[in-house]
Amino acid sequence: MSSFDNPFDPDRRLDRTGCACGAHRSQAEHDDAQRQLQCAAVESEEQRYQGVVASAVMRAVFPRDAARRAFLKTVGASTALAALSQFFPLKTATDVFAQGGAIEKKDLKVGSIPITCATPIIMAHPLGFYSKHGLNVEVIKTAGWAVIRDKTLNKEYDAAHMLSPMPLAITLGAGSTPIPYTMPAVENINGQAITLAMKHKDKRDPKSWKGFKFAVPFDYSMHNYLLRYYVAEHGIDPDADIQIRSVPPPEMVANLRADNIDGFLGPDPFNQRAVYDGVGFIHLLSKELWEGHPCCAFAASKEFVTTMPNTYAALLKSIIDATAFAHKAENRKQIAAAIAPANYLNQPETVLEQILTGTYADGLGGVKRDPERIDFDPFPWQSFAIWILTQMKRWGQVKGDVDYKAVAEQVFLATDTARLMKEVGLTPPTTSTKSFKVMGKAFDPGKPDEYVNSFAIKRV
Repeated sequence: MSSFDNPFDPDRRLDRTGCACGAHRSQAEHDDAQRQLQCAAVESEEQRYQGVVASAVMRAVFPRDAARRAFLKTVGASTALAALSQFFPLKTATDVFAQGGAIEKKDLKVGSIPITCATPIIMAHPLGFYSKHGLNVEVIKTAGWAVIRDKTLNKEYDAAHMLSPMPLAITLGAGSTPIPYTMPAVENINGQAITLAMKHKDKRDPKSWKGFKFAVPFDYSMHNYLLRYYVAEHGIDPDADIQIRSVPPPEMVANLRADNIDGFLGPDPFNQRAVYDGVGFIHLLSKELWEGHPCCAFAASKEFVTTMPNTYAALLKSIIDATAFAHKAENRKQIAAAIAPANYLNQPETVLEQILTGTYADGLGGVKRDPERIDFDPFPWQSFAIWILTQMKRWGQVKGDVDYKAVAEQVFLATDTARLMKEVGLTPPTTSTKSFKVMGKAFDPGKPDEYVNSFAIKRV
C-alpha cells in the first residue's frame, strides 16, 4: 500500500527509484526494515494538502534527493518550510488545490452489496469520508450483482460497488449491451474463500469433487474465474464435472444450510458466517491461489466520469481516502463496528472482526492468523484487467480477437487513480502493469494469448 509523502523528512525519498537511505535494493525492502520509523507529520486534512503542494515545490527546488536531505539536515524541517513560504505562497496554493473545481452534483446514490469487499465504499458513509470531500452519498444496499449492473446502467445509481470483471464485461457487451464503463479504484485485494459444507470435511482433495454443486456471486466475477482455475488445475472440468451457479452472496449460507449447494467461492462475511453458524468450514483462502488478487471495485460509467469530472474526482478521492484508512490494521476493529449494523452489513461484530483482523476460526476446530486475509489497495493495475480478460476468453465469455491492452487501459483508469492518490497524500506506483503468479504459474501481461493457449482445460 502506498504511504504518505512527507517532503520535509530528510530520510524520505521524493523520486521513485532505489530507496530512501541507499542501503536497500528497493523502497519496499527499505520500508520493511524501517516499519517502526513511521512519520506522523502529515495528519490533518489541511496538513495533508499542504504536504502534497510542498512536495511539488521541494521536487522543483531540489531535484536530487541528496541535496534535499543535506539541506534539511542542516536547517531542519521548520526552517525549510519557512524559507519555502517566503518565496512561494504555500498557503494560497494549498487552499486553491484543496478547493478544486465546483462539484456538479453533491447528492449521489451509490449501489453496494453488503459484503466486506465493499468496506471502503460502505464505511466512507458512517466515518465521514464522503462529507469530508463535499458529498452527500446515499449507499444503497442492493440484492445482487445483476441488479447493481442494471440500476447503474439505467442511471438509478450514479456509481456502484462492482466486481472488478463487471466494468470489462459491460464495456465489451458480455452479458449486457456494450456501454463504455470505467473502474478507477480497486476496493479490496484477497478477502475471498472456498467454503464447503461440514459433511465434506473429509473431502479436501478437489479431485473428489465430481458432481459437486458450487455457488459463485456472478458469472463475471473473480470468484468464478478463481474457482474454475483451481478445479481445472486439479483436472476437474468446471463445465462438465461440477455445477457452478450464480447465487447472491447474502443467500449463500442459507443455500449451504439447505443442502442446495456443496460449497461456494464467495466473499466475506459469508465464509466466516458459515463457520459462525456451524454449517460450513473454510477450505482455503483465495489469497492461497493468488496473493494480492483484486476482487471488488468502485465503478462508474464513462458518461459520469466525463460529464461530472469534479463530482467524480471528489467521489474517487473519498474512496481512496477510505481505502487508505481501511488498509491500516489498527483501524480494523473500529471499521467492523461501523459497518456491522443492519443498514450496512447486518452481521455480528465478532464475525467482521475475525475477517478484518485475520484471526479467525476455520470451522474445523482451529484458529488461524493471517493479517492479510483481506486488504485494501485502490490502485487498478491494468495487468489485473488483462488477466481477467484472458479468463473471459478461456471460458468462452468473449469471442474472437481481444485487444487486451487497449481494453485494460480504457476501463482500469490507472492514470486517474494515480493523480488522485497524490492529491490525498498517497504515493501511487509508477507503472500500470506488473507480473504475478496464480497457483505458482507466472502471468506475463504482454503475452495474453500464449497464456490462454497454455491451459489444457478451456472452452476456447
